[in-house]
Amino acid sequence: MENDQLLSYLSPRKNLRPPPVFLPSIVESLNSPKPPLPPSSSSDTVLNLQESLLLQNQQNSPATRSDPNLTWRKINLHRCKTAPAMAVLMDAINPSIPKPKFGSESIVRQACILLILYLSLGVVIYWFNRHHFVGPKTNPVVDALYFCIVTMCTIGFGDITPNSNATKLFSILFVLVGFGFIDILLSGMVSYVLDLQENYLLKTVQHDGDKRDLATSYIIDVKKGRMRIRLKVGLALGVVVLCIGIGVGVMHFVEHLEWLDSFYLSVMSVTTVGYGDRAFKTMPGRLFAAIWLLVSTVAVARAFLYLAEARVDKRHRRMAKWVLGQDMTVSQFLAADIDNNGYVRYASP
Repeated sequence: MENDQLLSYLSPRKNLRPPPVFLPSIVESLNSPKPPLPPSSSSDTVLNLQESLLLQNQQNSPATRSDPNLTWRKINLHRCKTAPAMAVLMDAINPSIPKPKFGSESIVRQACILLILYLSLGVVIYWFNRHHFVGPKTNPVVDALYFCIVTMCTIGFGDITPNSNATKLFSILFVLVGFGFIDILLSGMVSYVLDLQENYLLKTVQHDGDKRDLATSYIIDVKKGRMRIRLKVGLALGVVVLCIGIGVGVMHFVEHLEWLDSFYLSVMSVTTVGYGDRAFKTMPGRLFAAIWLLVSTVAVARAFLYLAEARVDKRHRRMAKWVLGQDMTVSQFLAADIDNNGYVRYASP
């Protein structure tokens, strides 16, 4: 009796009831053998199953049927942060998200259309003001196209220059617009073309399946789903060497320059240095330069970008290896589990 009064005093929310008769049934249900869970089940599934059994036994108990106003508090069971079973459940619920496509075919169309409009406007303005430009002349249309390309690529040979206020203002606006145009649209178009090539190589490797050998794994990182950075640098440098070689040959046979002068002018052109002591003077040479300069300057810019990316990637890999080589405490491990799935993963380079 004294114990009953003490328990009643400690539980003022509800009147003291006789010991529930459903406790043996709960214990029996928990201790009884349960069917094996499928491989995709997790610790949360087990906890939810036990909680549902408790609620079911409580609802079917005589005490609950006798007092319908009796409410039961839900047991707040929290999953441990280091429990690894949630990752399996989340992978089953949330399928893998495909890689987003940041580039599209629209960037190619936009680049081509705006390039044609940009060059057409420059040629028209040069045509009506051709008497206000000084330098060696060949054909007005070819000279205008050559001047627009040299200005847009920021090479500045100095063989064709404006000599009036109107043409100087035109050159200022033309070079400012052209600089942003070649930096945004043309670079985006080149990136899109390179991404297409990369996706094609990856699909080829995945299609071959077991035919992948050591050379393929050296070129393509199948685990990360991308081309290795050293391959990108090699391809970019190969394109630069090819552009320089083509320029040397055309300058030697078309512009009638010596081999050393041809190589000198080719390198100064693709690197957008343009000292001005050598330039294209013939109409076929300027037609070739209008296309060659546009492609080679963008290729050189992408090559240096890939070189910088390779150095940054190498530095990140060294930093990751150093961090993984250090001893971690439990608090550091929990802090590294950002997504709270119980795993700390590291993709090896």
